[in-house]
Amino acid sequence: MDDTLRPLRIPPQISVYADKHNVCHLVQVSRHLVQQPEDPVSYLVDFLQRSSPRCECLCDPTFKKVLLRFFQLSPSEPQPAPRWDRTFQHQDVPKVQSMMFCLLLQGWVLEGFPQTRLQVLQLQQAGIIPEHVVMLEAPEEVLLERSRGKLIDPITSDVYHQIFVRPDDDTVALRLERGRGLSDQQLLAELQRYRCEVTALRSAYQHVLKVVNADQPPADVYLEALTFVRSHCHFRTPRILLLGPPGSGKSQLARLVAEKYKVVDVSCGRLLRSVAADGSGRGAEIQPYLDDGRPVPDSLLLPVLEDRLSRVDCSCRGWILHGFPHDLQQAAVLQESQYQPNRVFFLEATDEACLERLSLRATDPVSGQRYHAVTRPAPGLEVQNRLQTAPEDGTEPVTQRLKVFRMRSAALQSVYPDAVYIDADQNPYSMLEALESRLYTS
Repeated sequence: MDDTLRPLRIPPQISVYADKHNVCHLVQVSRHLVQQPEDPVSYLVDFLQRSSPRCECLCDPTFKKVLLRFFQLSPSEPQPAPRWDRTFQHQDVPKVQSMMFCLLLQGWVLEGFPQTRLQVLQLQQAGIIPEHVVMLEAPEEVLLERSRGKLIDPITSDVYHQIFVRPDDDTVALRLERGRGLSDQQLLAELQRYRCEVTALRSAYQHVLKVVNADQPPADVYLEALTFVRSHCHFRTPRILLLGPPGSGKSQLARLVAEKYKVVDVSCGRLLRSVAADGSGRGAEIQPYLDDGRPVPDSLLLPVLEDRLSRVDCSCRGWILHGFPHDLQQAAVLQESQYQPNRVFFLEATDEACLERLSLRATDPVSGQRYHAVTRPAPGLEVQNRLQTAPEDGTEPVTQRLKVFRMRSAALQSVYPDAVYIDADQNPYSMLEALESRLYTS
């Protein structure tokens, strides 16, 4: 293939260097491409000296300014904390664009727009690209109840609710007037229009989107949204390493993380099986080891892994690696390579829990997909009937693998002293929450 037509490969050392020297912002050029400043260097210096949150709030028609009123308040937390100086609503893209340039130094929260995918595209063409999108959702009956109880401050136009959100100031409470909102029929029609567009909105902002349950106190909604904004005000590309005994749930957790954060799920075992099946010379060398259940030598394994981690999807979106390293030597090689993980998680589980989990695991010989009787059941009876339990998942092989892991775990822990430990003796979604809470923290 002509080199000019090859997919771009971003050198992995760029991300490693940026993480090491805390200059991740330098590898982000989106603002330059949008703003096209005459003096890029001065613009970049100015950009790095400020922290400006840019957030869109997408919600059902009845949940209007409640959350934004909370965001207007400066959080009583140690600096640096996001400071939300202005909120506004606007339906005119050109005017919104001019306002965005005025608010670049402060940051902004935009509510009520966009409402359609076409409006999303118009915003993008105008250079208005949010770094965070919060989507509020609540059941229909909750939205109807809130609409009926809405109260308006005639002086400030702030929105309150007779039960849900009461003003702290008695003077304000005395002057509140019942809001002139939509009738139930009109509101249901608005909700129907919103439901027709929400899938497109989710798709357009999937990489910066957080869906928040609005059927809870405003303070809780605010804290959940604020946590999302604060934890994602970075530009670090995730390079996640999962370590843990066989049966601790690494594959399941990696799949959940990959689905939610769009990082590449790199399973070392699955990768080797894929190469062995592609008919290449390297695959032919790997196949005998897989057939005999022997470990694949590092001389064959490392080039395969390096080739996968160097691809453009891993460089751009990040990755989550599991099934490697197994010992101190492999961990040292990974640390000295251009693919150092910037987040390491150890999954902790007892041998009994691991044995129980693996006894319920089976593989579809047709698709190669792995299923679990509890956490990931087969999609249908046809698949269920052809599932096979791998020989390595038998009690004796698993017991031996657990013994080997326990012998090597201390050495692996010494390579990653800053690793985060997660209790794997819980359901996969609780493990995901534990991982998320530490994914983007310093």
